[in-house]
Amino acid sequence: MVYVNDIEIATPSEALDDEALRQRACTELLRQRAQALGLLAADDPAPREGAVSEAASQAIEALLAAELAGPEPDEAACRRHYEANARHYAQGERVQVRHILFAVTPGVDVGLLRQRAEQHLIALRASDATAFTAAAQQLSNCPSGADGGRLGWLAAEDCAPEFARELFGRSEIGVLPRLLHSRFGLHIAAIDAREPGRLPAFEQVREAVAQRMRQQHQLSALRQYLQTLAADARLQGVALQQATSPLVQ
Repeated sequence: MVYVNDIEIATPSEALDDEALRQRACTELLRQRAQALGLLAADDPAPREGAVSEAASQAIEALLAAELAGPEPDEAACRRHYEANARHYAQGERVQVRHILFAVTPGVDVGLLRQRAEQHLIALRASDATAFTAAAQQLSNCPSGADGGRLGWLAAEDCAPEFARELFGRSEIGVLPRLLHSRFGLHIAAIDAREPGRLPAFEQVREAVAQRMRQQHQLSALRQYLQTLAADARLQGVALQQATSPLVQ
């Protein structure tokens, strides 16, 4: 059993991995905080299989908008960010990719699957390209495994967003040093070649830069906010990082 302040958020029969449990716990901390601030009715039902009520979802959104609002990035800050993160704003970047998919399917032990994938990742980083081809043919749960895991040339829009975030805006060539996570499972990925994109003028991406800076601020603030909530909560069956100094009064 897993509880947040005596509210059950998962049962043993669900067999959730640690990350899924942490996500549920964080959502429940936010739901309860919304109740404490009067943004959500006290009798809002507890989540079922991780799903909160529509009212709770709206209340959490309102809570975060109110509690995590930050300063609007000014022109100088946006220009500094643009210059320091130019690769992120390049347009038309492509990568030539091979991968090995370890699919997460119902009933699979995700912990053991991750251990197995990491063992193969370590071995492949010390091997040549032919070893990757053979491993993909033997191990991959993706149809591309039959062709050595080759996905060909990909642009960011060709990939699931969480997969694209790991492939683009960086410079590595070869087998990437860590597993990639996507909605399909765990991936060992190898980059065979990169084609850099064209960097647009700052004026063309000014709003995208500002939005990225807002998102980065909100992510950092949310992490601190959840750490503070966790420090004051009674948690059973799940571990969350806790803040040593309160952000929320």
